[in-house]
Amino acid sequence: MSKEKRLTLNAEKRNTIADVFQSHWEREDSPVMQNYNKAKENYNHVREQMKKFVEVIVRNHQPEEDIETVRAMNKKYGSNGGELHHDNCFNFRYNYQKVDSEGEVHDDYDTVNINFGLDDMRRFGYAYYRDELKAKGLNPDFYYQWSDEKRNPRYYECEEQCDKFLGYRNSSNEDKSLAIKPNAEWENDFKLWVIGTSYCHARQFKVNETDYKILNTYNVARDNLMLAHEKIFDYTNEKMKKLRLGLKSYRYFDQAKSLADKLGVPLNESILNESSSLALSVYSPENLASLLEDKVEMTREEKIAMFKAQEKEQLVTH
Repeated sequence: MSKEKRLTLNAEKRNTIADVFQSHWEREDSPVMQNYNKAKENYNHVREQMKKFVEVIVRNHQPEEDIETVRAMNKKYGSNGGELHHDNCFNFRYNYQKVDSEGEVHDDYDTVNINFGLDDMRRFGYAYYRDELKAKGLNPDFYYQWSDEKRNPRYYECEEQCDKFLGYRNSSNEDKSLAIKPNAEWENDFKLWVIGTSYCHARQFKVNETDYKILNTYNVARDNLMLAHEKIFDYTNEKMKKLRLGLKSYRYFDQAKSLADKLGVPLNESILNESSSLALSVYSPENLASLLEDKVEMTREEKIAMFKAQEKEQLVTH
């Protein structure tokens, strides 16, 4: 009996194997992904509550009848009748007194800016739409991956690709029949008519300490989602650094397979050959339908068992 030839690795195969490991570490039941999903869920909840809260504060300062008065004055006198702006950005000011080191009392204030758009902080957009960007083959982690190498062409390439998907950058020759982009969708998700200029920070609404603290929970929820995104990258990146060093020392696939088995990562030779019978098997109508019909996320053990069964199927068909 002739000895089975060992599959030799090259740079492309190592990269493919590395992608399998990365996908495994970014699976939905990993701690960092669970934290990210909770942060996103919390942000969505806080956002809906904050819309109602902000509207109450703004309308207390600027009742609807005042808006209608300015609108009527505009019709009569044009721009001299007053300024109205339809906006999703609101600035709030909390005035208070503080005592300095010499016992003197001074007036002071803090402000909090609430912006319901997506373009206010682009890193938030990359965080919120992380999964959608990855599904399109884009890299929402570029900011963290190359933040110290901003002259690196890859940084700007990934930035441009992500920005186009989110709608931060638009081209005149784009197909206008396509679905509305996230940035435009968020821009029009929630707006209030306010009296004042188009410059958000020039329109300040006074609030008390309690309201100021409640308003801050919105930005905290937003920042926590960005932090959760960064943690996914940090967690995965540290593992990937060690993995890539190890893969460089591996000459044969079975060495990578042994490592994958020890870590519970589903890996088989078919991943290195897109035309393999196993690849066709995984995405056959029957198997794909079964996967899509699952209402409950498969456990780690179930995923491993599925891939082992598929590996056996490949051996039988060859």
